[in-house]
Amino acid sequence: MAVITTRLRIASWDEKPVSTFDDGSKITRAAVILTEGPDGLEAGDFESVMFYRPDGTSHFVSVMRLTAAIDRRAGTFVLAGEGGYDGTTASSRTTIVPGSATGDLIGLTGSCTSDSTHDDYPFMPLVLTYELR
Repeated sequence: MAVITTRLRIASWDEKPVSTFDDGSKITRAAVILTEGPDGLEAGDFESVMFYRPDGTSHFVSVMRLTAAIDRRAGTFVLAGEGGYDGTTASSRTTIVPGSATGDLIGLTGSCTSDSTHDDYPFMPLVLTYELR
């Protein structure tokens, strides 16, 4: 397996409440656009649905589509997974959705992690572990 460690710029983050509850918890939906990837992962966008606990920590599920040029092969692919925010770090673990890769990336498999603190903003760090046949 090969690894790309990079970061993408968060160009926009549009988060809106879906439901709020008497205990202070809430469910939100976020639409995010990512740009300026310097290391093969070029740009992307994702949607997340998040559950926030009254203390501000959260759990979320996401689907992300990335445009990439990996090993001189270009295309797109989709990641799906989940994560959480512990009050300091937002962490996610996603997997490449089988059959989602396009162009020269057809057959791409693997997973991606992201661990991000407020100090990383406006960037989102990503570590893609992949195999491209």
